Amino acid sequence: MGHSAPKIATIEGIVQEIEAILGSMLIETVDHADELGFIVQREALSQAMTLLRDRAQYQQLMEIAGVDYPDRPERFEVAYHLLSVTRNHRIRVKVSTDEDKPVPTVTHIWPVAGWLEREVFDMYGVVFEGNTDLRRILTDYGFKGHPQRKDFPLTGYVELRYSEEDKRVVYEPVKLAQDFRSFDFMSPWEGAEYILPGDEKAKGEAPGAPTPTPPPTSTPKTTEKKADTGAGEAANKAAKAKSEEAPAKPAAQTDEGKGAAKPEDKA
Repeated sequence: MGHSAPKIATIEGIVQEIEAILGSMLIETVDHADELGFIVQREALSQAMTLLRDRAQYQQLMEIAGVDYPDRPERFEVAYHLLSVTRNHRIRVKVSTDEDKPVPTVTHIWPVAGWLEREVFDMYGVVFEGNTDLRRILTDYGFKGHPQRKDFPLTGYVELRYSEEDKRVVYEPVKLAQDFRSFDFMSPWEGAEYILPGDEKAKGEAPGAPTPTPPPTSTPKTTEKKADTGAGEAANKAAKAKSEEAPAKPAAQTDEGKGAAKPEDKA
């Protein structure tokens, strides 16, 4: 089956082996995109994980993720990602639950699950029975709600800022700077079907009309002499006339005529 993810090692008969190990605890096996998933009973999760670690050689717990499906009776799905170092293989184990039914903890099997279960609890509100330190880990102190639930608003309920007046961080109800805009999702190259501000000034042409020929350009004006101002003959004559208020040009600063030797006399 084609998939964009890197190809992983496949072990012949691994599905039948794990199904035999889990037995009646297994609800369904999912084989999708060369990735194996096993849905087990929620109450038997701890026992199933122990068997997978000890008998199937899946020694490491890599991740715990939550998913929210609001339309399902048990809306939350908790997925455990396991890695076998000796077999170079990964599997996924899933259980389902809701807001009230707790999921057995696996911290006694993998201590790293403590923080991972806290993340799922913080984001989705899933309770893990047996976790002695089930506190929020990603959100702020006093945060209300669980941000990754589908019914949680994208803007949240409160916003925080630093108050120069109170000299501390304060929480306030969310205030949007402007109303939500209506986006038409049209391509910018095609153009909008409605008139934008300023479009009424443009003179459009009929569809299919030929492009008008631009008017011929006149010979550009040039000034070949200093007296040519480019403003016409009258301005050229005025430029030649000396202003009465203009200061007199000082005499050249030379020694000629005062008895000084000329350069040619020195030769």
